[in-house]
Amino acid sequence: MRADRDKTLRKLKTVRGQIDGLIKMVEEDRYCIDISNQLLASISILKNINKDILHSHLEGCVYDAINRNDEEDAKEKIDEIQLILDKLNK
Repeated sequence: MRADRDKTLRKLKTVRGQIDGLIKMVEEDRYCIDISNQLLASISILKNINKDILHSHLEGCVYDAINRNDEEDAKEKIDEIQLILDKLNK
């Protein structure tokens, strides 16, 4: 993985803490809108992490494959990105 490992781990641990908080909120039968707002915050961080990882993949793995003139590897990397984009748009 070429993304900033420490930054990625820090964000994932933040989401883990939010998920733990969400579990507690549900167990305590907290107000639905409060739970929903926390869910949206967690989703936002996860989307941000995914964006960072995809940017790093494009700037690293895809760039390297193109720079090496490895057409097969470059095509494979581009196909992988297209699959991810398809999943994001569902």
